[in-house]
Amino acid sequence: MRSIPARELVAGDLIQVEAGDRIPADSRLIYATSLQTQEASLTGESTPVAKSAEPISQTDVPLGDRCNMLFMSTVVVSGKGRALVTATGFQTELGKIAAMIRRETQAEHEETPLQRRLEQLGHTLLWLSLAIVAVVFVLGMLRGVPLIMMFLTAVSLAVAAIPEGLPAVVTITLALGVTRMVQRHALIRRLPAVETLGSTTVICSDKTGTLTKNEMTVTTLYLGGEVLTVSGEGYAPIGDIRWNRESVNGGRHPGLTALLQAGVLCNGAELRLEAFAWKVLGDPTEGAILVAAAKAGLSKADLDRNNVVLGEAPFDSERKKMTVVRRTTSGPVAYVKGAPDVLLRDCIAWMTLEGKRTPLTEEIRQRILSANQQLASQALRVLGVAMRPLEAVPDLYAATGLERDLTFLGLVGMKDPIRPEAKAAVAACSDAGIRTVMITGDHKDTATAIAHELGILDSGVQAISGTELNQLSDEALEKRVSSIAVYARVSAEHKLRVVQAWKRQGAVVAMTGDGVNDAPALKAADIGVAMGITGTDVTKEASDMVVTDDNFASIAAAVEEGRAVFDNIRKAVFYLLSCNISEILLMLLATLLALPLPLLPVQILWINLVTDGLPALALAVDPKDPDLMRRPPRPSKERFLTKERFATVFVQGTFIALITLGAFVYCLYGMDLSLERARTLTFTILVAAQLFHAFNSRSDRRSLLGIGLLTNKPLLVAVVLSGALQAAIVLSPPLHPIFDVVPFDAEHWLLAAGIGILPLVAMELWKRAWFPRTFRP
Repeated sequence: MRSIPARELVAGDLIQVEAGDRIPADSRLIYATSLQTQEASLTGESTPVAKSAEPISQTDVPLGDRCNMLFMSTVVVSGKGRALVTATGFQTELGKIAAMIRRETQAEHEETPLQRRLEQLGHTLLWLSLAIVAVVFVLGMLRGVPLIMMFLTAVSLAVAAIPEGLPAVVTITLALGVTRMVQRHALIRRLPAVETLGSTTVICSDKTGTLTKNEMTVTTLYLGGEVLTVSGEGYAPIGDIRWNRESVNGGRHPGLTALLQAGVLCNGAELRLEAFAWKVLGDPTEGAILVAAAKAGLSKADLDRNNVVLGEAPFDSERKKMTVVRRTTSGPVAYVKGAPDVLLRDCIAWMTLEGKRTPLTEEIRQRILSANQQLASQALRVLGVAMRPLEAVPDLYAATGLERDLTFLGLVGMKDPIRPEAKAAVAACSDAGIRTVMITGDHKDTATAIAHELGILDSGVQAISGTELNQLSDEALEKRVSSIAVYARVSAEHKLRVVQAWKRQGAVVAMTGDGVNDAPALKAADIGVAMGITGTDVTKEASDMVVTDDNFASIAAAVEEGRAVFDNIRKAVFYLLSCNISEILLMLLATLLALPLPLLPVQILWINLVTDGLPALALAVDPKDPDLMRRPPRPSKERFLTKERFATVFVQGTFIALITLGAFVYCLYGMDLSLERARTLTFTILVAAQLFHAFNSRSDRRSLLGIGLLTNKPLLVAVVLSGALQAAIVLSPPLHPIFDVVPFDAEHWLLAAGIGILPLVAMELWKRAWFPRTFRP
C-alpha cells in the first residue's frame, strides 16, 4: 500500500482507511474491523454508522443502510478497513448531489410572491393612470384651458397616479423585517425572502437538531424486572432517577449502580462542560449513558482512575456488541453492551435491583425481550448491558472468549428529545394554515413516533420511507404529497422530489437542512433554510435564510415576521393608492364640472412626494396584528389588490376627493374667497385629510381606539412633521411664489382641520357598520 493524491483514484483501486481518515471516494468494503463512519454530511444523521464487509441481499437499500459501502467526504470515527473504489468525482453520491445543486442553480429563479404582486399592481396603475390623464387633458383642452397648463396638470396627475414612494417603502419595510428576524435567530441572506416567508404554506423540516435537540438522552432503565424513569433532557447532568415516583440512588439499590457503572466503564465518550454548556465528545449514544450515570452521582473520571483499561473488543456490526476489560478492586471484569436480543444469548444470569445475581431462566429472558420490544415501540434506542468477572487477565482480548457466561444487568432506553418549543411552534404553524412535513434520514419507526409527539402525524396523513418513495412516479407523488407528513430514510434526490411535488401543487415551500444532501432541495424551495450551528458551508450558501440557533421555533417566528412585513407593505400601498386616487378624482371631477383647477401641478407633486411619503414609511413599523398567525396563508397567485380591497381603497379615495372638492366649491363660492386663497385652503385640507387617513390605514377592520393611537409612535411623528411642513409652506412668505399659495386666517386653519378629520371619523363608522366582530374599540 502507498499514499497517493485522492484525485488520482479510479474505480477498481484498493484503499485502506482508519480512524480519522476522510473517505476519498465511494468504495465497497472488502474487510472491516470495528469500523464506524460519521455520515452526517451525507445523510443528515449524526449517529455513527457501523460498517461491515458482509453483502446485502436486499435491493433498493436506502443510503443510510448501505453498511458495506464507504462514501466520499464521510469520516472514519473508529476501526479500520479496506475497500474497493467504485465511483469517483461526479459519479459518487456526493457528486450526484453537487450535480443536482448545479442544475437547480442554473434553473431560472422564479419571482417571489411579492414581486409578482407588485408587478401586477404596476401594470394596473399604469393603464389606469394613462386613461384618466388622457380624459383630464382632453376635457381641459375642450374648455379652453391653456395647453401648457393642461400639459403640466396631466404630467402631475401621471406622477400622482404612481406611488413613487413605494419602492422606498418596500425596501425599508423588508430591511426592518430583516432586523427583527435577526433578533429572533433568523438571518436573511436574500431580501425578498422576508416577504416570501410570510406566504409559506408548507415547511419541510429536518428532524435531528431542528425538531429535536440532537442530544441523546436516557429516559428509561429496565433492571431486575422493574422500570425506572430518568428525568432531565439533553447533556446537562440535571435530573434524577425514579422508581414508583420516588427518587432512588445506587446506595440503596446496588443493581442500579452496577448497571450505570458498567455503562460508563464500557464507554469511549467524554462529557465536558465548555463555555457554560455541556457537550459530549464521541458517540452520542455513549454520551447519553454518561449523563444518566452523572445524575446518579457516578463520575467517569473517577471510575476510569480506579478501573484501568486492560483491553477491549471494539464494536462490530456482526456481533452487535462491544466489550471493555477493566482491572477492578475485585479483579479483572469484562463489561459488555450491545443489542439486547443478541446480548441475552450470551447471558446465564441476571441481576436484581437489590444487586442479587440469579440464574437467567427462559421465562425471565422472555420478560426482558418483551420489555425491550415495549421500549422500542416508544421509538427509544435500546441497549443491553452485561458483565462477567474474569478469573485472570486474558492473554487475548478476543470477543469469543470474553462474551460468554455473562450476567445481564439491564436495559437502557434513550431518545433524542424534541425541543421544548417545537411542539408549540408546529401547533402555531397549523393554526396559521401551514403544513409541517418531516423529512429525515432516520428510521421510519423513530420518525413516526416523534411526528406523533409533535402533532405532525395525525389522522388523515401517513409516513413513508425512501424505499416506498422510490416506487412512486413524479405524477403519483404529486397526487399523494398532501397526504404524506413524514418521509423517513430519504436521500438528497428524495428531498428534491418532495419539494418539487409540493411546488407543482402551487404551495410556497420552505425547506430546512444542515447537510450537503439538503442543498439541492434548499435551492429548489421557495425558501431555503440552513442551520447556523450544524449546517455545512454548502448548505448555507444554497439557502435564503440561516437559523442561527437550529430551532424550528425560529422558523415559525420568521414566518410570523414575514407576514407582518407583507401586512405593513400592504398598509403603505393602500394608503398611497387611496391618497393618489383622491388626488386624481379631485382633478377629474373639477374638470368634468368645469371648475377651476383646485390644485396646481407643483402642489400635487408636493403632496405625492413629501406629505404622503413620511406616513407611508411610518406604516412600515406598525406593530403586528394579534391574529396574524391565526389567518390562513395568502394564495401565492392572489393579486395585491383583490376586488374587495380595491373597492375599499377606491371608496376611501373617493370620500377624500369629494369632501375636498366640496370644500373647494364652498371656499370659492360660499365664502367668496379668491381663487388663490381657495386653492391654498383646498391644498391644506387635502393634506390634512390624507394625514388623518394614515391612521385609518393601520387596519381596514379594527378600530383605531382598539389598536391604540400611541402604539405606532413613528406614525404620530410622521403626521406631525408632515403637518408642520405644510404649515411652513403656507406661513413662510419666501415659499409662497414657489408653491403658488397665500396665507389665510386662523378660522381657515380650524376649517381645514375640521374637514380633514372627516375621513378618519367616517372610516371608523364604516368599520363599525361592516365589521362589528373585528371592530373592537
